[in-house]
Amino acid sequence: MAKKTKVQKTNAIRLLEKNNLSFAVHTFPWSEDHLGAKEAMEKLTVPKEHIFKTLVTTGDKTGIVIAVIPGEGELDLKALAKVSGNKHIELLPITELFAATGYVRGGCSPIGMKKEYPTYFSNTAEKMDSIIVSAGKRGMQVELSPLDLELVTHGEFAEIESKKKSHG
Repeated sequence: MAKKTKVQKTNAIRLLEKNNLSFAVHTFPWSEDHLGAKEAMEKLTVPKEHIFKTLVTTGDKTGIVIAVIPGEGELDLKALAKVSGNKHIELLPITELFAATGYVRGGCSPIGMKKEYPTYFSNTAEKMDSIIVSAGKRGMQVELSPLDLELVTHGEFAEIESKKKSHG
């Protein structure tokens, strides 16, 4: 039997293990200049449609709301506001990200944040066998079933992705 490589434990990994969920870890070299999902898409040898990004927003009624959408997708703020019970929602300033989530830009996982926030996944994820999200550390991603991700975050699938194709 092959020796299992030791995985560095992040809050996300600990939570997945605690819930006995099946997952795979992917790592890649990162730099301060390239911290987004596009970097992971370029560096990992996985289908890029499986890579999702975590966006932290703040709503006028509920406070922080988490959105998980495809790496090349664009968040529909109006749709997220509606599904989360807000009138208005906007991206959380990066300067507030660590204090709110315990994670830094480029390493923000929807799993294992400081607090459990309302979490919404693009409904495109629901149809996939697996998706890849940040494991809570820059250059580290975790691949798991979207249903397991929904379970561990107490999230829900919704139509929150903009129908307009993003450019670039």
